[in-house]
Amino acid sequence: MLTAFTRAFRTPDLRNKLLFTLGIIALFRLGSVLPTPGVHVENLAACYDQARSGQSGNIYGMVQLFSGGALLKLSVFALGIMPYITASIILQLLVVVIPRLEALKKEGQAGQAKITQYTRYLTIGLGVLQSTAFIALARSGQLFPDCQQSVLIKPDDIFQIVTMVVIMTAGTSVIMWLGEIITDRGVGNGMSILIFTSVVSVFPSELANIFQANKFTFGVVMVVGIFMIAAVVFVEQAQRRIPVQYAKRMVGRRMYGGTSTYIPLKVNQAGIIPVIFASSLLYLPQLVTSLFANAEKPNPVVQWIAQNLATGDTPIYMITFFVLIVFFTYFYVSITFNPPEVADNMKKYGGFIPGIRPGRPTAEYLNYVLTRLTAPGALYLGLISMVPIVALSVAGASQNFPFGGTSILIMVGVGLDTVKQIESQLQQRNYEGFLR
Repeated sequence: MLTAFTRAFRTPDLRNKLLFTLGIIALFRLGSVLPTPGVHVENLAACYDQARSGQSGNIYGMVQLFSGGALLKLSVFALGIMPYITASIILQLLVVVIPRLEALKKEGQAGQAKITQYTRYLTIGLGVLQSTAFIALARSGQLFPDCQQSVLIKPDDIFQIVTMVVIMTAGTSVIMWLGEIITDRGVGNGMSILIFTSVVSVFPSELANIFQANKFTFGVVMVVGIFMIAAVVFVEQAQRRIPVQYAKRMVGRRMYGGTSTYIPLKVNQAGIIPVIFASSLLYLPQLVTSLFANAEKPNPVVQWIAQNLATGDTPIYMITFFVLIVFFTYFYVSITFNPPEVADNMKKYGGFIPGIRPGRPTAEYLNYVLTRLTAPGALYLGLISMVPIVALSVAGASQNFPFGGTSILIMVGVGLDTVKQIESQLQQRNYEGFLR
């Protein structure tokens, strides 16, 4: 990997793309630490330090992860990339349900551009809702429940609140724009690069905290982290290649076809989406307990939810989280990979799987292979995602355990894809052909 980056910096146009990407990343990190106008910076910093030292749980850990720690600082980029991720997931689900969106998807590049535009509009709407919710939490004191510094917004009037909502939503729009220009003029997928930056940005401070607390624990964490990275790389690269043969056919006076290729089915076909689904769904019990908890008249249902589902150190929470990840893995794979559609496309262009008849038998075979291939992928996602929860409840690790399942999946996945793109561009520029 280091060799690929070294060769890339020796190539002028690739070097310019890499430097441009690094510049956008620096701008993104600047917006993540720049406070929103109207925030009481001193009180917020005191509450933030107290929350980190006390390791108090919260209901917005996923947003905090994807914002690179900017959420609890109420910065301009406090929402991070999470509204765009949520909007993209919602649009992917709606494409299966709404025929109009499905027709747009089949139109090719023009239809995809229209869906992208819908995703942007939905991202803005989600940005307004999320920024309003987090500012309301800051005003009510629930953003940092254990902090005594209650005044986080000054002055606390409607004009100031609307201004903060507009600025945070504008920050989300700027993040979308930064991701798109990285994709167009930089290296790699822009949104993935920004997510990668947000996740990696919290690593140095968390590792430093562990090192200062206990050097032996730091060594154990590093060994576990290296093992997890190796395991994730191994599984993310694993795939089942289904051979496909294309028959020869005459088009005019020319012969086409007669080639052999394969359909790559990854073991982890769903990526990190099932983990995001399951984590988001399990925030609902924590919201219920925070909204409906009543010390004077306790509700038995709310009490049971608070004891078993509101925190991640209970067996019921762990089992529910694992089952939800497995369920959402099968669900997401079923809506993103359509065996009948793949079989019809193969049949249309004269392709077939050796030993399998085209059409319906091919679709049944693809569904058979995909169903059994998804099983180890779902178990892998569930086990990787359970590592930080087990480290919290069993090993007594801190809540900011750096090598969480979601963090590792994002870092390894985005890192591998970016390096592959750099290597492919290097091969295009250094290809010598048959003649020198």
